[in-house]
Formats: sequence, C-alpha cells, structure tokens
Amino acid sequence: MTYVVTDACIRCKYMDCVEVCPVDCFYEGENMLVINPSECIDCGVCEPECPAEAILPDTENGLEKWLELNTTFSAQWPNLTRKRPAPDDADAFKGEADKFDKYFSPEPGIGD
Repeated sequence: MTYVVTDACIRCKYMDCVEVCPVDCFYEGENMLVINPSECIDCGVCEPECPAEAILPDTENGLEKWLELNTTFSAQWPNLTRKRPAPDDADAFKGEADKFDKYFSPEPGIGD
C-alpha cells in the first residue's frame, strides 16, 4: 500500500503534509502535490494533515488513475521537503468537484 494525492489538492496545494512526512516523498507541480509511491513508507501521517482531504490510501476503490498520476509526475517534478504557504485563493477551491479536468497543470512547481 501507498498513499496518493488526488484532484482535491489541485489549486489548494496546502503543504501541511510535507511538514510531517518522515521520508520527503512529496513532489511539487504548478498547482498540486504528488507522492512518489516507491518512496512512501505507508506511515499515514500525511493523510489527516491535509485540509483538503486530498490524500488517500491507494487501496481504496477507484484510485488507480491517481496512483499512475502520482508515479508519473513524482518522476518529473521537483522534490519538496519544506512547507510553504498555500496559494492565497486555496480556500476558494477547497471542496470543488472535477478539478482535474478544469485546472490540472503538468508543469513543475519550484520545489525547495
């Protein structure tokens, strides 16, 4: 098992999860974070820290797309080991449905 970041993170990009991760397995895209599944140690400390409830165990049904997306983009985006402030408009996007189709960007973030 591993944890994955879902589209609930898009345009929110709260970084509370990064602060508690003991193995630094988060990677930053332009408007969301992902977890490298091969680096994740399945400790689960990140899941309750996410205000957007975007982090889920990959054992839940229907998360195959997110496991693939996290795997793909964690290999392309820069590693993130320090918490930074969320975007100013993050709360406006929290809880919005279908964010992947509306807003996903494959562009990398700035990382550390």
